[in-house]
Amino acid sequence: MSVTVTADDVRTVALSLPDTTEKLAWGQPTFRVAGKIFAALGDDDVTMGVKCPVEDRAELIASEPEKFFVREGHDDNYAWLRVRLAALDDVAELTTILTDSWSQVAPRRLLAAHPELSPPPADG
Repeated sequence: MSVTVTADDVRTVALSLPDTTEKLAWGQPTFRVAGKIFAALGDDDVTMGVKCPVEDRAELIASEPEKFFVREGHDDNYAWLRVRLAALDDVAELTTILTDSWSQVAPRRLLAAHPELSPPPADG
């Protein structure tokens, strides 16, 4: 049975992260920590954008093109990745993606206060 992840799920999970606020930008809901955007709902409510290191994007898109994409000409030079909500397995996967994005922009003091939200150390 497939569970469809919705824009409401994005809002609920994003706002559950420490010091997160919601603010409209470009007519779309954005989610910010310490004033920096870590996620945004698409104008269609079926996609979201999240922070993602540029060097990691191609691998993610190649491994799951039905789930991850970039808007050509729009996201090219930004550490940003788009996600099709319907392609996500469940809210747990959504939570992992949003938490990872949050941890990329959260200030060090917040990361230190919430070690459970910090990404695991990279191998190697």
